[in-house]
Amino acid sequence: MSLTARICVRYPAAPGDTVFLRTSADWERDLEPVHVDRERTTFLFDAAIDGLRPSVAFKACRRRNGELRWSVGPNGLAWPGERSVYPHFDEGLRGTITELFHVGERGIRAYLPAGYQENTLKRYPVLYVHDGANAFFPEEAFSGVEWGLDETLDTLEHLSTADRVIVVALHATPERREKEYTAEGWDAYGQELTQVVVPAIDARFRTLGGGVNTAVMGSSLGGVVSLWLAWQHPGVFGMAACLSSSFGLVDDLVPLLWKTPRPPPVRVYLDTGWPHDNHEGTREVRDVLLARGLVMGRDLLHLVFPGADHHERSWASRVHLPLQFLFGEAFRPRGQRT
Repeated sequence: MSLTARICVRYPAAPGDTVFLRTSADWERDLEPVHVDRERTTFLFDAAIDGLRPSVAFKACRRRNGELRWSVGPNGLAWPGERSVYPHFDEGLRGTITELFHVGERGIRAYLPAGYQENTLKRYPVLYVHDGANAFFPEEAFSGVEWGLDETLDTLEHLSTADRVIVVALHATPERREKEYTAEGWDAYGQELTQVVVPAIDARFRTLGGGVNTAVMGSSLGGVVSLWLAWQHPGVFGMAACLSSSFGLVDDLVPLLWKTPRPPPVRVYLDTGWPHDNHEGTREVRDVLLARGLVMGRDLLHLVFPGADHHERSWASRVHLPLQFLFGEAFRPRGQRT
């Protein structure tokens, strides 16, 4: 039986560029597009699947001034049906981190994935991270230990395990951190993020926008406020990653989760170390989320790490897991896969 994969390559080709595919059917033969739009930004290919396997591997290629370049990163894999890809050829495998900038009084650094500057057609999901000074650089981190989010995302992209993501690292204001991350300041902090920060980021960068494409993540008190934001503002933050969260130690979210109307579909990642990392409090939050209708493995993932402590080095070692759950191809709901 003959099967075909329709592959849509989105790339802003320069005058004189030739964009084509190489596939596992014959890595030495150019597969020409069956259609190119007038702007030369969309290239459609029909790749034959030989029937022995239900998929075909492929790589977008570009010729410019006679030079052949293969797209950066792993081979793509196409199945019968249609998928879109946004290749880049010149920027390498590593994303970039912006200089510190401010939105209002909030200090921010952003991680932009590899290819962001070159392929201007691609728009990205966004991850907002509390205690953002801990995200990228040890000299900025509270304890001198960073989470290494940029290196982790670069690796996941190279492994074709998670979508490319813009990270917005929200630097905490030391004198306001405890207030903003606890019930006393949740409303004001939520208004700052939803009404000031997120619109500014959407205007500045090529984001996909909306709760289904936007996550918030934090550890300790940052994990608590992350879940509160997703529950209260699901149209802005539809996903939350809560690492070693201080549930019940300062503020009790359980009555709020139980009594308030369940928001539109949200996706939540929970984890703890053990034995001294609030496993019991997180387990209670897990159970109330299950009682409210979240489905384990689809809307909710809860993991425990015996022996792990309440520290940046532990969170750095496992941050790849919430990234894969929230942005990974395997876990994304149907209709959101590219």
